[in-house]
Amino acid sequence: MINPFQKKGFSAISPIVDKVTFLGYADAKEADDPFKAAFEVAKLCAKEGYIVVNGAGPGIMKAATLGAHSGGGQAIGVTFYPDDTAMFEGRDKTNKVDHLIVEKNYLERTLKLLELGQIFIIFNGGTGTISEFGMAWGLARLYFGHHKPLILYGDFWQEIIFAFTRGMYIRAEERQVFKIVNKPQQVILAINKIRDDILKQSHKHIEPKFSI
Repeated sequence: MINPFQKKGFSAISPIVDKVTFLGYADAKEADDPFKAAFEVAKLCAKEGYIVVNGAGPGIMKAATLGAHSGGGQAIGVTFYPDDTAMFEGRDKTNKVDHLIVEKNYLERTLKLLELGQIFIIFNGGTGTISEFGMAWGLARLYFGHHKPLILYGDFWQEIIFAFTRGMYIRAEERQVFKIVNKPQQVILAINKIRDDILKQSHKHIEPKFSI
């Protein structure tokens, strides 16, 4: 039987945590708080040796790349060039990622973003961010115990999660796959704890069980 901990892809976390995917608002400007937060978080991630992954577009995506470079690290971008998706923000050439991956469509782009990162940091955003959050959250529940965890940045997430738990059928484990934070340093502490827990347990050859 295949140990799901050893799988690679968008479903289960790897024993080596080295990439973090940033998801959030494409229209965020440099003066906006989410942009500043994403920059600082990415900078800290890079200083800790993590590779930053983003959607190669503007807003939070560009902030993540700028932050990664400011911290001496690298950024991977994932995009696609649509023929009929007029509302897609597209590739931002000023988001100078170190490596660009081009997928065929929006769905494949989303899956690649979820495949590459072992941890997802989700900032404020619109329907695109909601769709990415929903897929990441659903996969974490399905693969609970060896899932890829979510870090939700901003106190507004408290109200959103409360609304979900009050109005929908949310299972207990679905509330254990994410952590809500509101400071950049809290993000890096959560990531490092996940990494350390996984490394310890992988050395013992047991399936990972970690908390955030």
